[in-house]
Amino acid sequence: MPTQSLPRALIVARYGEVIGGFEPAPEDQPLAAGMVAGAVTDDTEQAVLLGRLVVESGGKVDGRELAQRLLVWEDGMRARGSLDLLGPSTKRAIDELLQGKDIDETGRYGTTNGAAMRITPVGIATPSTDLDLLIERVIAASAATHNTGLALSAAAAVAAAVSAGIDGATIPEATSLAIEAATKASTSGHWVAGADIATRINWATSLVTGSRIEPAASKIDTASGNTPPRPGAVSALLYDLVGTSLASQESVPAAFAVLAAYPDDPWLAVRLAASAGGDTDTIAAIAGAIAGACHGLDGFPAGARTTVAEVNNLDLDTLASQLLKVREG
Repeated sequence: MPTQSLPRALIVARYGEVIGGFEPAPEDQPLAAGMVAGAVTDDTEQAVLLGRLVVESGGKVDGRELAQRLLVWEDGMRARGSLDLLGPSTKRAIDELLQGKDIDETGRYGTTNGAAMRITPVGIATPSTDLDLLIERVIAASAATHNTGLALSAAAAVAAAVSAGIDGATIPEATSLAIEAATKASTSGHWVAGADIATRINWATSLVTGSRIEPAASKIDTASGNTPPRPGAVSALLYDLVGTSLASQESVPAAFAVLAAYPDDPWLAVRLAASAGGDTDTIAAIAGAIAGACHGLDGFPAGARTTVAEVNNLDLDTLASQLLKVREG
C-alpha cells in the first residue's frame, strides 16, 4: 500500500532494498496518503468483492452484476476520500455498459491487470484438474471489463496457479500450469497487440532461475543448487527489464518471477514485490495469492495475518471456506 505507484529509487531510499513489513502511507503517497500500516488496496477489496459474487453464483459470475458492484465499491472508496479507484480498463468498460453498449464489446480494449489482480477467488473455487472450466469461469468474471486475449490470458494464469496450489502444487508446478492456462486462454476475447503472457512468464522466471519452465511439467527444480539471488538484484531486474507497470504483460510475469526467485519464502516474495516500484500492490497481491495457495497459512507470519484482518475488518476465513465449498461442488 505505501509503495504503490512510486519509483523504485524512492522506495529504496525510504525503506531499503526490501521493505521490512507493514508501513503507514506518507502524506505524499499519490493514491493512499495517510492510510494506516496494514491497510489493503483496491486489489484486495475487489478480490473480496468478486469472491462474494463467486459464492453467490456457485462459481460462474454474471458480468453485469460484477460491474454494478464495482461501481458501488468505487462510490464507497470515493466517499472515504481514497484515490485508489477503478483502473482504466474497468472504468472505461463500465462507462460503456452504463451507456447501453453490448457486454461482449465493453471489454474489447481492456488490457491492463485489473482482471488478474482480482481473479484469485475463481482459482480458489475451481479445481485445477478441470482447466477448461477454470478458463470458462475466468472469462465470465473478466470479459465485461477485460475481454482481450492479453488480459484473459493473464487472469487465467493467476487463477490456474492459485488453484494448482490448493491442489498441492509447488510454486514451480503451479507456474507450469499457469503457463498452460495462459496459452489456452490467449485466443479468447478480442485480439490486441501485445507480448504473449505465457512466453513472458516463462522468460521472466528464467531470468532469476537460469532455466525455463515447461508447461505441464511434473516437477521443476528452480533452485538448481545455486544460491538464491540477492533481493535487490531481483527487484532491479523486475523494474528495469520485466517491467512493473499495470500492463498485464509486465506485472503478471513480474509476480511469477518474484515467486521463482524465492519459491520457499512467501513473506520475502511479497515484501520484495512491494519494493520493486510501479504497480507494487498488484504484483505483491498476485504473488501472495499464489504463494499462499501453495504454502498455506504458515507461509506468512501470524502477526502479519492478524494485522491485515484487524485493520481492514476482513472476515477472510469465512469467505475462504465458502469458496472451498463451491470448489467441492
